[in-house]
Amino acid sequence: MALWASMPTAESDPPAPPPDGAGADSTPQRNRLLALASLVLACGTAALLVAIPFPSDGDRVEAALFRAPAPMESEPPSTGEPAVPDVAASPLPGSALGPPAERSAPDADTRVLRMPGPVPPTGPGTFTYASDWGAVLGRSGTVRRYRVAVENGANETVQNLAVAVDAALGDVRSWTAGGRLRLQRVPGGAPHDFTVYLATAQTAGRMCAAGGVDIRVGGRPYTSCRATGKVVLNLDRWHLSVDHFVAAGVPLAVYRTYVINHEVGHELGRRHENCPRPGLPAPVMMQQSLFLNGCLANPWPFPGSVPDVENRPY
Repeated sequence: MALWASMPTAESDPPAPPPDGAGADSTPQRNRLLALASLVLACGTAALLVAIPFPSDGDRVEAALFRAPAPMESEPPSTGEPAVPDVAASPLPGSALGPPAERSAPDADTRVLRMPGPVPPTGPGTFTYASDWGAVLGRSGTVRRYRVAVENGANETVQNLAVAVDAALGDVRSWTAGGRLRLQRVPGGAPHDFTVYLATAQTAGRMCAAGGVDIRVGGRPYTSCRATGKVVLNLDRWHLSVDHFVAAGVPLAVYRTYVINHEVGHELGRRHENCPRPGLPAPVMMQQSLFLNGCLANPWPFPGSVPDVENRPY
């Protein structure tokens, strides 16, 4: 974010003291010369002030000496990742999310099972990135850095995605609970290990296919995926969850947390798992978007012991 400041005005140097011995008996000629020099100096300062262009509401001029370094406006060129639709970064102000302690996951109302209204089925394949730095999540271990990005035209804000991803990955029941991993969100142009994308179904299908993953069910892009360095979240699922979660009364916020942790788990090298026994929490690496097989919906890698009369892990 540029730091705006008014241009400092130069202060005139104070008049030099008279030489030793000079005082009230100075000649009128010398006094006239001093008065003339002061007038010239004052006029020069006024002319300098008139010549400086100050910013106005309609035409702001940024003072280079008083601005913070601007964020990178485009993603560094990729060298080893599969070809995907063009990704153009459009950073947002670094203060958009506020301090971590003041954040809460959007749409976390437990009564919301799916979002109303139509979901954009396709988009341009370009993305807007969060531009601020997140807190380091976890207490110890290797730090892996991630970015978040939302496809333009998806009718979602990158701020909301960043809050949801940070909340999912920063929870004490998430991947950092083992003490061997830390995670940190970084701006769009910063060095990173992976990126979490929220994309329309058609764009998600193309991105996943470019990474060797087919997310179609019934011929249409349905699930989300992980490709090398990319966690791709399907906007359809982000808005609508899945039928068996909705039928079981599982909040949309729980599904979102699950899909983030599941796909990030793949990026961390985890493979799919099965339901250990009906009635138990499903492993987060189980394909819960497709089935539960008697297990309870669970969004956490390390659900632990959570007091709940229904034995729900969320």
